[in-house]
Amino acid sequence: MKKSFLLTLTFLMLLSVALVGCSSSQSGENTEPAETSDGNTEAQAGDTLVFGRGGDSVGLDPITVTDGESLMVTKQIFDTLVDYGQQDTSIEPALATEWTVTDDGLVYTFTLREGVKFHDGTDFNADAVVYNFDRWMNGTVETFPYYVSMFGGFKGDESHVIKEVKALDPLTVEITLNRPQAPFLKNIAMVPFGIGSPAAIEQYGDKFTENPVGTGPFKFVSWSRNDKIVLEKNPDFWLEGYPKLDSVIYQAIPENSARLNALITGEIDIADGLNPSDLSQIESNPDLQVYKRPSMNVGYLGLTIKENEPDHPLNNKLVRQALNHAVDKQAIIDAFYSGLGEPAKNPMPPSVSGYHEGLEPYPYDLEKAKQLLAEAGYPNGFEMELWAMPVSRPYMPDGRKIAEVLQASFTEIGVKSEIVSFEWATYLEKASKGEADAFLLGWTGDNGDADNFLYALLDKDAIGSNNYSYYASEELHKILVEAQSNPNEAERNELYKQAQEIIKEDAPWVPLVHSTPLMAGKTNVAEFFPHPTGTDKLTFVQFK
Repeated sequence: MKKSFLLTLTFLMLLSVALVGCSSSQSGENTEPAETSDGNTEAQAGDTLVFGRGGDSVGLDPITVTDGESLMVTKQIFDTLVDYGQQDTSIEPALATEWTVTDDGLVYTFTLREGVKFHDGTDFNADAVVYNFDRWMNGTVETFPYYVSMFGGFKGDESHVIKEVKALDPLTVEITLNRPQAPFLKNIAMVPFGIGSPAAIEQYGDKFTENPVGTGPFKFVSWSRNDKIVLEKNPDFWLEGYPKLDSVIYQAIPENSARLNALITGEIDIADGLNPSDLSQIESNPDLQVYKRPSMNVGYLGLTIKENEPDHPLNNKLVRQALNHAVDKQAIIDAFYSGLGEPAKNPMPPSVSGYHEGLEPYPYDLEKAKQLLAEAGYPNGFEMELWAMPVSRPYMPDGRKIAEVLQASFTEIGVKSEIVSFEWATYLEKASKGEADAFLLGWTGDNGDADNFLYALLDKDAIGSNNYSYYASEELHKILVEAQSNPNEAERNELYKQAQEIIKEDAPWVPLVHSTPLMAGKTNVAEFFPHPTGTDKLTFVQFK
């Protein structure tokens, strides 16, 4: 057994080396499109897709991470019980083929797909689902931050949504809730709730994040930190005939211009996170095609509240309001988004049901900003750190340059800000602990529900997970929990509008932009459909 394992490992290492820098245009006999009898090209299976992106993943155990660079990879390795539609957040079968819900919204019964195997050859069944949920429910905010954002806490917490998960038989799972949660199905369809192999989780422990094992269309092969992640086709994938690709390489290329150049020269097949100003260059190149990801995001400047520092200026609501008045959002969008963005006034985008259209934004008004600072006791301003994202993200193509614009704006009202940055994983970790003063970040919606923006990012339950501002409002919390528990969409939307009014008044953020993220690919890439959640399925992708 040991000898067989070593031979297999050696083969995989050689495979990953052979794939370095390789794209569909460099892979031998498959470089030319096949022709049909009428002269048209047809799609063909096989080959390696090289996906260029702005940064590396933080980890590959989906429940332990919150960053898009990690989740876009784990989407290929893990399946969830239910999934989203091809380019929307409608609910479709995945590892569960069907489900029922009791009239009171408290009991969900799932029928599981038969004959599914994890990548390590072990069986997927009801016991595996129970194992994963038990693992998540018994975690902590430090280990499983996404779980608390979606389900209000952990086992034993008063606010915890899930009461019990049990196997009724090998292919039937029953999940009982403590209280109804309207977006429950959309929540468990999210990538962080991918079902992992219990055997592999036990085997690797904390190292499971570097040795992920799921049931998805692609299997993990190797990971060179800050360079590339290599995946290979899962030949036993439950959807017959898929995936079409033999392998996928996620290649980290931090500079946007370098990423576009790699696409032009054929080093990569798809480029994520491009500068909007490059749109015309891409459109004029006959070898490239443009992808515009459906917009469901927000880019923002977070303003951290530090209760353990009573004199911290950002603890004062008037200071936070002043900084909102000091930002010319339209100027930022004109400079960096080339028309592919709109100014944000709410912490959720207009595409999400419950958006407060009638809420007036903070106008750009430097005199008003100075007045508010004086009222707050800072007539001469103050000093703070301004954290700039080190990677390009769909909602923020160049965090450093946007930070420089904000720095100049704040100087106009007497606020001196020092721009600070870190490596991406460190940036997220330190910000999640409340160490930043003001920080640039953003969010691409996971499930298309207002709860995934307002509760996940700004509720007191999410402090330490995705609420990096450490903003806590009991009034807001009551409204958001009520909205979660109400199945009536119209009534939920009214509650979410009330929530947005509270958030605007308390100003824990400066909402900046809702962007239309720009991607590009080679013209021989077929069946790639960017998803609004930012986690694209590569199951159906193939080359023409």
